[in-house]
Amino acid sequence: MADSLNLGRDWDKTFPLSPAVEHSKAVFRNRFGIELAADVYVPKGASGRLPAIAVCGPFGAVKEQASGLYAQAMAERGFLTLAFDPSFTGESGGEPRYVASPDINTEDFQAAVDYLSVREDVEPERIGIIGICGWGGLALNAAAADTRIKATVASTMYDMSRVTALGYFDAEDSEQARREKREALSAQRTEDFRLGVYARAGGVVDPLPEDAPDFVRDYHAYYKTPRGYHRRSLNSNEGWNATSSLSFLNMPLLTYAGEIRSAVLMLHGEKAHSCYFSRDAYADLVRDNPYTDNKELLIIPDAVHTDLYDRKDIIPFGKIEQFFRKYLQ
Repeated sequence: MADSLNLGRDWDKTFPLSPAVEHSKAVFRNRFGIELAADVYVPKGASGRLPAIAVCGPFGAVKEQASGLYAQAMAERGFLTLAFDPSFTGESGGEPRYVASPDINTEDFQAAVDYLSVREDVEPERIGIIGICGWGGLALNAAAADTRIKATVASTMYDMSRVTALGYFDAEDSEQARREKREALSAQRTEDFRLGVYARAGGVVDPLPEDAPDFVRDYHAYYKTPRGYHRRSLNSNEGWNATSSLSFLNMPLLTYAGEIRSAVLMLHGEKAHSCYFSRDAYADLVRDNPYTDNKELLIIPDAVHTDLYDRKDIIPFGKIEQFFRKYLQ
């Protein structure tokens, strides 16, 4: 099947191209038939089959932002890497636009593994994944489903099903609160169908209100400034489709995380508002799981959520490299 995506060829990332890597574009399909756009990073001068890593996130970002930065950094360390746009976002295909799905987005990671597994320069038994923010939870879900994934890093993880169903810090954990969300989203579906246009939920708030919480200010400092802004990024612009969160209300992502046998490294900032997601997910990961020797939670002192998006002085790339070298053998 011929590729139909029109991919840009100019370097439009939020980070500079490293002289230590070769960069190219790629397109592959998931099993829903959606074409996914990706950037491939290969260590310059590499030969033979390499261990490979697929990277995605943050939730509402594009491959030109944090996932690309991670992918390039790991290619500098000797891995063939791929940063991709999820279905319905960025340069990837899929209609309607700006939709998230716990099923399809988990499949996106598995489709990236499909693609890497058949490349002649990849060792198919040495494939790992990195998920950032909401894609950290999706990465764990993919690792629970796909035994080809030999090692997983979840960085500054969100559990999108939990935050959707329970609210931040589980403050909306009641049937009534969920009922109100369902009523609002159901009414929005009718309105969208009537108008023939899908309303957008809005990206990161701009301008910042004076009483904005610190973590919202952190998001603004990344997504709304030259540091991390990208024209295709949902969070930098009008956000997700407003009804996108409907399915996350009813589909817990990490139900079988405790059955992951492969290696998992979870990274989170000590001062991140989201740190409870990783702490709790790690507890579930090792509870009643006989395969705990290859599981680790690393809490990074003083770091906030977005520090692990692009702060190369804070992101523990040395630790990530050590982890993948150990488990992608």
